[in-house]
Amino acid sequence: MTDDPVAEVEATPDGARLHIPIPLRWGDLDAFNHVNNTSMLKLLEEARVRAFWLPAPGEAAPSTAVLESGLHSGILTLIARQEIEYLAPVPYQRHPLDVQMWFGKLGGSSIEVCYEVCSPRETADEDGSQMVYARATTVVVKVDAETGRPLRLSPEERAAWQPYQGPPIVYAHRA
Repeated sequence: MTDDPVAEVEATPDGARLHIPIPLRWGDLDAFNHVNNTSMLKLLEEARVRAFWLPAPGEAAPSTAVLESGLHSGILTLIARQEIEYLAPVPYQRHPLDVQMWFGKLGGSSIEVCYEVCSPRETADEDGSQMVYARATTVVVKVDAETGRPLRLSPEERAAWQPYQGPPIVYAHRA
């Protein structure tokens, strides 16, 4: 574990994982009293930005936050694909969800971000087990803002992200 207030790192047999705490908002719930599927995409986006994008001056961020993005930087990060497998409804809770993240693949200009959305770490069982609500994958492509052409991942990005590379998610409908 790290003393980083934004994220914790856990070594697993398949590689390291980032743990990003993401609080729920009451508005994330739908009429069935669980987190709406469109809200889940926003929660994953928030975790991804906190984990990988450079912070503003004075903000805390994990060591993986090395990606420069935005029109002012000349670099865009575009979503090429997303997939979510819902395993259980996410009820509203005051403790932040534990979004665990790693890379299934580091490509030339793309990254495959893998997630497990878990129950809050504060509510884990005595053995440390948590409820897994969803698994997801997002393929992000780094692009030149002016030309729209893919940009290669930098050596700094690869160095920061390589320790978090692990097996990609295998979804139940593909197993």
